[in-house]
Amino acid sequence: MNINKKTVKDIDLKGQRVVMRVDFNVPLKDGVVKDDTRIKAALPTIKYILEQGASLVLLTHLGRPKGEAVPEFSVKPAADRLAELLGKEVKFANDCVGADVQAQAAALKPGEVLVCENTRYHKAEDIKCKTPEDKQLMRDFAAELAKLGNVYVNDAFGTAHRAHASTAVITEFMDKSKCVAGFLMEKELQYLGKAVADPKRPFVAIIGGAKVSGKLEVLRSLMNKVDTILIGGGMAYTFLKALGHDIGNSLCEDELLDTAKETLALAQTKKVRFMLPVDNKVADKFDNDAKTMIVKNDIPAGYMALDIGPETVAAYSAEIAKAKTIVWNGPMGCFEMPNFASGTMEICKAVAESDAVSIIGGGDSVAAVNQSGLAAKMSHISTGGGASLEFLEGKELPGVACLADA
Repeated sequence: MNINKKTVKDIDLKGQRVVMRVDFNVPLKDGVVKDDTRIKAALPTIKYILEQGASLVLLTHLGRPKGEAVPEFSVKPAADRLAELLGKEVKFANDCVGADVQAQAAALKPGEVLVCENTRYHKAEDIKCKTPEDKQLMRDFAAELAKLGNVYVNDAFGTAHRAHASTAVITEFMDKSKCVAGFLMEKELQYLGKAVADPKRPFVAIIGGAKVSGKLEVLRSLMNKVDTILIGGGMAYTFLKALGHDIGNSLCEDELLDTAKETLALAQTKKVRFMLPVDNKVADKFDNDAKTMIVKNDIPAGYMALDIGPETVAAYSAEIAKAKTIVWNGPMGCFEMPNFASGTMEICKAVAESDAVSIIGGGDSVAAVNQSGLAAKMSHISTGGGASLEFLEGKELPGVACLADA
């Protein structure tokens, strides 16, 4: 996949009407945005487009309303927050297709913004195209969205791995030379692209999270690129059981034990250091106030591992200190519970203190880094967990592939 794409800076925007896909999939509480990180991340592109004398129509999804107009998934609170952040009026359309919204878009003057209602209020936005009819539904919906403007900007890296109507198919109904990346998309592609194509070495990947199944593809792909892989989180115990250790009540995907063995063998073949925890913080129940102790890799019956232990932290931190490129996806333990947050927080600290290019790959890792207060010390915090994983797996991202090449 060519990641060298045209951006908003490569086209003349004056007098144009821009349709921009943003990722305003933000958490709401009582109709108010609880975390506006994703809205703020889109501001540089939004401001640039408006400064160039264009008008702007914004498309986004929010939550999973499953093709129904569910009021609690309305994008209106995000539009209101955007107005506050921009310090100017932001118009709102009660739908994203149809005559009304087309009229609202057509009436926009240069410098004006219109936010459209949730694209996922329509099942055609993200329908699984299993039949020709489904595919046609999505194409028809995308063609309607394309009527909202004459330039398309994708700044929603978080959904770039999805071939949805508003993230990819829309470009089939627009002038391809005017389908470009926003600044956020450009930054994601630069950091992740460089990490994949031309990393400074040693290249260390820190892979955590609950399940091996969700990370198998990325582990296999990373074997061709990295020097060292550090494993944490619940997924570590499937590997440790595969090596013959007792894991007590720790999380384990028994159906993947053979796959875990194959993965360990592949690491040996590829000469990749594949490091697993050497000690663990275990608990007698899944509870912050559980009885805990630090044990080596044979976990007593009745106990479950909920965090990596101090020796593991020291060993992993030593690897991180030597690194020149770091990719991190997934926490080291149940960091949401204060008593099991230490492993993840110490790894955060090690990454923050290293002089490597550090890329934090979306999802829980971002939440952990934000919780640690060290976000400013990371080179790049990805806005898309699933998208950054698929990118690292070497897969084509439909929301990127559809944009004009530079």
